[in-house]
Amino acid sequence: MGDFFQDALATIWSTLKTFEFKDAIDIIIVALILFYLFRLFRQSRAGQLVKGVVILLVLFAISALANLTMVKFILKSVFEFAVIILVVVFQPELRQGLERLGRSNKTLKNMMNTSNQNPETYVTKAITDVADSCAIFSKSRTGALIVFERDSLLSEIAKTGTVLNSDTSPALLGNLFFNKAPLHDGACIIREGKILSAGCILPLTKSPDVSSDLGTRHRAAIGLSEEYDAVVVVVSEETGSISVALNGKLTRDYTRNTLYDRLVELIIPSERERSNLFSVLFKNRKEKNDEKE
Repeated sequence: MGDFFQDALATIWSTLKTFEFKDAIDIIIVALILFYLFRLFRQSRAGQLVKGVVILLVLFAISALANLTMVKFILKSVFEFAVIILVVVFQPELRQGLERLGRSNKTLKNMMNTSNQNPETYVTKAITDVADSCAIFSKSRTGALIVFERDSLLSEIAKTGTVLNSDTSPALLGNLFFNKAPLHDGACIIREGKILSAGCILPLTKSPDVSSDLGTRHRAAIGLSEEYDAVVVVVSEETGSISVALNGKLTRDYTRNTLYDRLVELIIPSERERSNLFSVLFKNRKEKNDEKE
């Protein structure tokens, strides 16, 4: 046992002697990638699939140690095509992860915006209009499905409806979701405070954990929030209750004021300042300039 520890210490010491700064960078990058993948899988249904992969690896190790020829051959064949299998099985999660890496930086876009109009003004107005409209819909039992786009672009979803590119207002939202209007069954997508499109078709959730009491609107809201980082507001046609879907979870029973506060919390920060490299670099400078003014 003593020789084992001596050999281990000698190996560690020899490694440390050749350790360079680039090796530290290498380790940090790999650690960040693993952390990012772990967080992505933990926040999605892929967590259960990862457990299945771990079980297969354990079975493969046992078959190798116990010399189980048939089991070892089958698992080895599976692992030879592991890359293709992982791409197929984890396609939604991989797409979501790559989308997060490649999504546009709205903070940088606002910094480069030469317009005198602050984009946050449109967003705040849209939130107010939606909260007011949902309060009216709740009383009149009018079904509604309103999507606030955040970092993940919903251009493909918007194409399934009618492109409007118009300002928000309770009157317009009321007309869109009037039960005899041609676009009332679809979703309304709001991008940067503007109604991008209406009558859009959203993907339904496939989660078995969703309550059977929820109708198509709520399932569509949950389904979209599972695939994108959008905030989806739903008004039930049957009960008039107001709900919000985010990250595959549905919270219910909002009032006009609590809905407004929740939307401000979820949407305004994403427009004003996301946790990114540029905001970290320029935050202190901006605060100092504000103090001088």
